[in-house]
Amino acid sequence: MLVIPAIDLRKGRCVRLYQGDPEKETVYGDNPVGIARQWEQLGAKMLHLVDLDGAFTGLSQNAKVISSIGEKVHIPLQLGGGIRSREAVEKAISLGISRVIIGTMVIEEPGLARDLARDFGENILVGIDAREGKVAVKGWTESSAVETVELASRVEQWGVKEIIYTDIQKDGTMQGPSLEGLEEIISKTSLQVIVSGGVSSKEDLVSLKPYGNRVKGVIIGKALYTNQLTLPDAMAVFS
Repeated sequence: MLVIPAIDLRKGRCVRLYQGDPEKETVYGDNPVGIARQWEQLGAKMLHLVDLDGAFTGLSQNAKVISSIGEKVHIPLQLGGGIRSREAVEKAISLGISRVIIGTMVIEEPGLARDLARDFGENILVGIDAREGKVAVKGWTESSAVETVELASRVEQWGVKEIIYTDIQKDGTMQGPSLEGLEEIISKTSLQVIVSGGVSSKEDLVSLKPYGNRVKGVIIGKALYTNQLTLPDAMAVFS
């Protein structure tokens, strides 16, 4: 199981939001490129980048920083946030992104999302962000009427093999991952899942081990930046 450090970008800085709320921001550094290199040097095999400005506005605001990270690190990068067109997917790949995450588009333009999943194959990941069982969109600022499991089943039918599942109410809270939501997706689809939100301790990681045949990775943010959990210790849980 991959342990994937998160780098959330806002106005060119590395930040974390509490439950995705832009009014509850903590800045962890003005040098995201240096932070990315640090995670690579500590052994990370992949990084999870989020363009928060893009998520809120629908347009990428951190392309320069993302490009610099792509140039300076040598491990795969996955990127989400505001990617709502074919051009945005192509742009992200041109910046050195290996896996492009689409979310809002899957709800608002399902035909385009399906075509991109077909055309780009494993370079496309679907992000399913859940709030009380419903899918949230536009940087988590709006909730849709679509149920999380319903969307997971839908994208599986498109041929998608892997999703990122985030429980928004867990994100940034350090309260542990949402096992109930994860189990529902696992029981009703055959998708591989990357879990995000709430992981704060080795115990939280151990709780994911029984799902190892379906959970491909876990994204960790705040716990790493507050030194509540170190990357080597987190990786050692799955070694």
